[in-house]
Amino acid sequence: MTGPGTLLVWLYGVMVVGAVSRSVVQIAMHFDRAPLAYSLSAIAGVVYGFITYTLVRGGETARRVALVCCAAELAGVLIVGTWTVVEPSAFHDSTVWSYYGGGYLCIPVLLPLSAMYWLRKAPAQQGKTAV
Repeated sequence: MTGPGTLLVWLYGVMVVGAVSRSVVQIAMHFDRAPLAYSLSAIAGVVYGFITYTLVRGGETARRVALVCCAAELAGVLIVGTWTVVEPSAFHDSTVWSYYGGGYLCIPVLLPLSAMYWLRKAPAQQGKTAV
C-alpha cells in the first residue's frame, strides 16, 4: 500500500484514536451532561474504525463497503454539522462532527470526500491487496 491509500489509512487511524478516546473519557466522566453529543462521538469512532479496517483489508468488496461507509460518514458529518449550526442548544457539548468537524480542523468533512474520490479513482485491486 503506497501513496494516497497510506495517507487515508493513517488519517482514519488518527481519527479513530481521537474520536474513541474522546468519547470514552466523556462517557465515563460526564455522560449525564450531554448524552447525545458523547454518543455521537462514540458512533463516529466506530465508523472511523470500520472504514480504516476496510481500507487496510483491500479488495473489491472492501472498496465498495468503504465507499458506502464514507458516504454514511459524510451524511453524518453534514447532518450533525448543520444541526449544531442551526440549533446549537441541542448539544450541551461538542461532538467530533459538530460544526462540520471544526474542532478537528474540518478533517471529518474533508476526509470522507477525499476517500470517496480516491476510492472511485483508484484502479481495481486484484485479490486481497490493500487499498
